[in-house]
Amino acid sequence: MRVAAPSVTLRPVEARDEPFLRRVYAGTRADELALIPWSRDEQEEFLRQQFDAQDAYYSTHYDNARFDVIEVDGEPAGRLYVARWDDEIRIIEIALLPEHRGRGVGTALIRELLEEAAQNGQRVSIHVEKHNPALRLYERLGFEPVADRGVYLLLEASP
Repeated sequence: MRVAAPSVTLRPVEARDEPFLRRVYAGTRADELALIPWSRDEQEEFLRQQFDAQDAYYSTHYDNARFDVIEVDGEPAGRLYVARWDDEIRIIEIALLPEHRGRGVGTALIRELLEEAAQNGQRVSIHVEKHNPALRLYERLGFEPVADRGVYLLLEASP
């Protein structure tokens, strides 16, 4: 028996999505926070501050970017933030709730961006933490490290 692939769509982020986007962000930090002996209140305060700082940074430095909610089978499942420049598509952020990881959703979205870039003669880039398990996915899709930025690697895939 073959299981049908999930239906994946994107829609622009709206103000009403903030609680969901905070949940997605928290999901990206869960493993890290599990190692720190903080109370639930301390963790929530940390996540609030970090989300707010990241959101402000993205809004300031990527003013022409597209900020989308990833929906799987009609339900919010993650976020995809992408900047498009003349010679490059930058994946600012791609993150899925834990229950949606490992189902091919991220792979499909990244492949679409790679196809778009190939058609337009652009490269695709993304910053990834050196210990992020998704690094294997990016390498499998043809990304290679082009710069070491301390905690992060800048990866690129060229057409």
